Amino acid sequence: MFGKLLIVAVVAALAVGLVARTSHGAGPERTYVVRPADTLWSIAARTYAGDPRQGVWELEQRNHLATDTLRPGQKLVLPG
Repeated sequence: MFGKLLIVAVVAALAVGLVARTSHGAGPERTYVVRPADTLWSIAARTYAGDPRQGVWELEQRNHLATDTLRPGQKLVLPG
């Protein structure tokens, strides 16, 4: 009885593994072009739900920013 149950479980796991598709995260990568008077805080507040501090940190990490100074026309990759 245990052997049959084990076989059914293994076959079910294999079937799920074959049917499952890979995930591409939250979708395609999005970019943002910095406008005059934009700050990391304002971009994070507009782009991310919740606490903007997490969005600021993610923007800094994703774009390898050494400073929080932004230039108009600069392109930022928005983390997914």
